[in-house]
Amino acid sequence: MAKRENISMSVIRRLPRYYRFLNELSSSGVTRISSGELAKRMGLTASQIRQDLNCFGGFGQQGYGYDVPKLFGEISTILGVNEGYPAVMIGAGNLGRAVSIYISGSGKPRGFRLLAMFDINPKLIGTCYNGVPVLDAGDIEEFCKENSPKAVFLCIPSEGTKHIIETLYNCGVRYFWNFSHYDIAMNYPDAIVENVHLSDSLMTLCYHITDNENVQ
Repeated sequence: MAKRENISMSVIRRLPRYYRFLNELSSSGVTRISSGELAKRMGLTASQIRQDLNCFGGFGQQGYGYDVPKLFGEISTILGVNEGYPAVMIGAGNLGRAVSIYISGSGKPRGFRLLAMFDINPKLIGTCYNGVPVLDAGDIEEFCKENSPKAVFLCIPSEGTKHIIETLYNCGVRYFWNFSHYDIAMNYPDAIVENVHLSDSLMTLCYHITDNENVQ
C-alpha cells in the first residue's frame, strides 16, 4: 500500500472513532447508514464525515449511504488493526501487565502481536503473563536483533528510559507507545511516538471539577 500524503492528524485521530462506532453498528445488525445518521451518532457533521472518508476513497453511494460492514472493513484495513505487527513491552509491572491484557487478552484485534515483556525485577523474569514471556531487560538488544519488533510499548518510569530508547533505536525500532514521561521525539525526531500521559489526563479532569466547583 502506498503511503498516503497530506492527511491531517485530526483526520487520522478520528479513524479509531469511526472504527468503534461502525463495529457497534455492524454488531447490532445495521447494514446501511447515511452520513447524516452516522454524524448524529458520533457528534460530527455529515460534511465532516464525507471529507474524512474522501481522504481514503469515499466509500459511500449517493442516495444509499454507507454499507456498514464494508466500511468497517475498509477502516480496519486503513488502520491496520488485523496486521498483528510484532511488538515488545518494556516493563512487566502493574501497568505493563494491564496493557498486555488489553493487547493480547481481549480476543479483539488491536493491530499488534506482543512477542515478549522485559523487566529488571528478578521475581518477574522467567515468568509468563497472559501467554507472554517476561525476559531480562538486559537481553533487549539481542532479542530485538533476532526478532525485529516493529513497535515498543514503554510502561516504565522515566528514570533509565534514555538508555533503553537508545538501544531500541539503534536496533531499528521507530514506533513507540510511550507511557513514560520521557520525550522520545525530542532526541529522535524521525521516531513515531504516541504518548499516553495518565497523570496529565487525570489532572485535566481534576481541573474541570475544581473549575466547576468554584463557580459561584
